Amino acid sequence: MTLFYIVLATTVGGLLSVLIAASVTQVLLGVLVRQLVSLSVGVLLGTALLHVLPEAFESQIEPQRLFITLLGGLLFFFLLEKAELYRHGHHHEGDGHHHHHHFDAEQAGRGGWSVLLGDSIHNFCDGIIIAAAFLADPKLGLVTSVAIIAHEIPQEVGDYIVLLNAGFSRAKALLYNALSGLAAVVGGVLGYFVVGAWEPLFPYLLVVASSSFIYVAVADLLPQLQRRLPLRGTAAQLGLIGLGLVLVWFARSLLHSH
Repeated sequence: MTLFYIVLATTVGGLLSVLIAASVTQVLLGVLVRQLVSLSVGVLLGTALLHVLPEAFESQIEPQRLFITLLGGLLFFFLLEKAELYRHGHHHEGDGHHHHHHFDAEQAGRGGWSVLLGDSIHNFCDGIIIAAAFLADPKLGLVTSVAIIAHEIPQEVGDYIVLLNAGFSRAKALLYNALSGLAAVVGGVLGYFVVGAWEPLFPYLLVVASSSFIYVAVADLLPQLQRRLPLRGTAAQLGLIGLGLVLVWFARSLLHSH
C-alpha cells in the first residue's frame, strides 16, 4: 500500500505542479511576454543557489568533490551545446533577420533541453525524498508531497518560460514539462526499493541538476537581457529577477517548515 501512495503522490505532484505553472504562465504571457525571461532567470538561479545546492552541501561529502561535480556539470552542458544538440544563436521569427515561418520551431532547443534534463534529475531526487518520507511515516509523506508541489511551482514556471523562449510551442512545452515531472515517479518507485543504496549519490545528482539551471540562466537567458534599455526597463528586469528569487525563497521556506 505504501508503494501505491508513493506512486500516487509523485504522479500527482509531478503533473499538478506543471499544470499550475502552465496556467499561471499563460495568464502572465498575455501581459509580460518577453519580460518573463527575467523572471525565469531569478527562478532558475534561485532554485540552484538558494535551494538545491545548499541541500547538496548539507551532506557529509567533501565540498571540493561537489564543486568538481558542479564544474563538470557546467562543462557537460556546454559540450552538449557545442555538439549541436541545441540550436545556435537567439534568432526568432520576429527579430528582423527575415527567417522563414516556423524557423523558431525548427531551431528550438537551446536552453530548453538543458533545463529539461536538469529538471528531470531534480524531480527524480524529489521522488526519492517522497519515497523516504512515506517509508518513515505516511503522514510525513503526505506533508512532504504537498510541500514539494508548492516549491516546484515557481521552478516549473521558469522552466516553461525557458521552453517557450527556446522556440517550443506551448503544447510541446507543456508536454515535455509534464514528462519531466513524471521523473518523480521513477525516483519514487526506485526510492521505495533502494532508498538506502541511492543515498550516497543523492548530493551529486542535486549538483548536476543545479549545474543545468545555472548554465541555462547564465549562458542562454542573461545574454538576452544585456540590451541597452532605459533606466525603467533595467529596473523592471531586476525587479522580475528579484521576484523569481523571492518565489523560490518562499517555496524553500515552506518546504523546510515541515
